[in-house]
Amino acid sequence: MFTGTYTAIVTPFKNGQIDESAFRRLIKLQISACVDGIVPVGTTGESPAVDYDEHIRLIELSVKFAAGKIKVLAGAGSNSTKEAIYLTEHAEKAGADGVLHVAPYYNKPSQEGLFQHFREIARHTRLPIVLYSIPGRCGVEIGVETVRRLAGECKNIIGLKEAGGSADRVSQLRAVLSPRFEILSGDDSLTLPFMSLGAQGVISVASNVVPRQVSQMVKAFAAGQPRAAARIHHRLYPLFKDLFIESNPVPVKAALAMMGLIEEEYRLPLTPISAKNREILRATIKAFGILK
Repeated sequence: MFTGTYTAIVTPFKNGQIDESAFRRLIKLQISACVDGIVPVGTTGESPAVDYDEHIRLIELSVKFAAGKIKVLAGAGSNSTKEAIYLTEHAEKAGADGVLHVAPYYNKPSQEGLFQHFREIARHTRLPIVLYSIPGRCGVEIGVETVRRLAGECKNIIGLKEAGGSADRVSQLRAVLSPRFEILSGDDSLTLPFMSLGAQGVISVASNVVPRQVSQMVKAFAAGQPRAAARIHHRLYPLFKDLFIESNPVPVKAALAMMGLIEEEYRLPLTPISAKNREILRATIKAFGILK
């Protein structure tokens, strides 16, 4: 359902507002590069910095601009169960293909709290749900047993974005989950290691910049061509690394601005990339021949 390459797409701003024309341009680029889908209003889409109306508008625009050519897995997570349900219901109304739900952040619920949070969301929607475990940002991991319980009890919880940085977690998850349960890498540099252990794709930051190449890498591995996939990985690795030279999404938005695709505008508390890191990033993307 959500296997392959999904781009965690940025939210372009201009003069403090969503730049809808730039957003359309970015989505058209993703379609032409043959990715499988986009993930709007996730971490890379600056979801903490948009209000409810903007969040819903970004999902609506994603569905409109994707036009059924690629899937829309809409970010709808929150540390408030009520808010997560609200965003999920609006994503369903907008026509999203599914929703991505991050672990509640800051309030650090127990594993039982996580279970009840996601189960309650699942009860309020018919959309397929992909969980998102990223303890480095949330301060809590969605435990393997919690994922197993949720997959068993909630038929519309069908996958997990795994961004804990551990290939061992993929092995643990595969040991207790149905082969049909989808695992997606949440780290570009770990996509191939994760796929070698049973993951089925990636929710990618780098595919904002090089969508075709990331998609080719994932498709090559899935088609039983690990050496070809590894060659692409090694070529892309400097970009994978430098797109996280500062907190995401600052570097990727800087890169897209250098490419002439968006204005380089963030919302506080995010600020522009430092001069030193800008030059490192510029040199890296220049090596790919994609600077205007």
